[in-house]
Amino acid sequence: MPATSLPTIASDLTALFEKAGALRVDTPVIQPAAPFLDITGEDLRRRIFLTESETGESLCLRPEFTIPVCLRHIETATGTPQRYAYLGQVFRQRREGGNEFYQAGIEDLGDKDLASADARAVYDAVSCIKLALPGAPFTVMLGDQAVFEAVVKALGLPDGWQKRLVQAFGNTAKLKRLLEELAAPRHVSPLSSEIEAMLAEGDLDGIAAQIAETMEATGYLTNASRTPKEIAARLAEKRRLANATLDPKALAALEEFLALEVPFAEAPAALSGFADAAGLKLEKAISRFDARAAAIANAGVSLERITYRAAFGRPLDYYTGLVFELISPSGAVLVGGGRYDRMLTLLGAKDHIPAVGFSLWLDRIEAQQGAVL
Repeated sequence: MPATSLPTIASDLTALFEKAGALRVDTPVIQPAAPFLDITGEDLRRRIFLTESETGESLCLRPEFTIPVCLRHIETATGTPQRYAYLGQVFRQRREGGNEFYQAGIEDLGDKDLASADARAVYDAVSCIKLALPGAPFTVMLGDQAVFEAVVKALGLPDGWQKRLVQAFGNTAKLKRLLEELAAPRHVSPLSSEIEAMLAEGDLDGIAAQIAETMEATGYLTNASRTPKEIAARLAEKRRLANATLDPKALAALEEFLALEVPFAEAPAALSGFADAAGLKLEKAISRFDARAAAIANAGVSLERITYRAAFGRPLDYYTGLVFELISPSGAVLVGGGRYDRMLTLLGAKDHIPAVGFSLWLDRIEAQQGAVL
């Protein structure tokens, strides 16, 4: 499919979006770069086409629609709940199949019934693929970042380690490296005996004073991006992270959780069984998972298509709960989506706005149409 040609399925998708009660919107191709660089994560950051305005503002070609749609919602002060639909070009470097391609999707903002909104997103995503590829086989892979976060928290790791593990969710190789670090003590290069003593005593004010003195003597203080107190706090945090280890029982529990992969209908029981066997209090996270599972079943989605994998995530940092993909028999990801409840606050919304959505990769869908024909 040429990057500039409108996909043949576009009009049918537009009709489906309208039937689903989603308001069709468009957003500028040129976007402020900061939100994408701050929120999306490493995988997308390295693919963004960056440029600058005449005033030096960092800009980029639109690499996806979720952030622009959310920004538009905030700027127009539209009330919630509100569903938005989009269809247009996005731009990413080093992408197989071309740097310019079409995406379509729905963003569902402000529905406080999280289970129903999640189920609606999965149902609409499945409906889109059934419309575009009638009769074609596909599977749904589903994960839940909130359950993973609950497991990590229940294991009692320091906040810094919890953050590192959560940021690696869905990246198998990175998670494996982090677990290896947690399994064994790590060598830490010693600092001066005076600093080491103050670290041992928790004397961050003393460390900050030493850093300030050194920075002032070297002329670095006036150009520093961090204050001496911030540097001291970061130094103490890095030392705590380096000294943190998981006992073998807890590490085995985390590895057992990440190995879970079951048919979706069996997932609630599997999670409850894991929590009981590991002695972890996961009632709230599992209750939310159960409610979503029931809502997806009630929405009419065939559960036989869906697999739950505990370690499954998507390469975007803004997800907070449900994550899912629709996958062709060849392994191509046709649809990807999930819940991102923190994003609108990070983008400047005054009130908390829960959100869930999905995107269709239209060039991959058209390639599957060609394969079916």
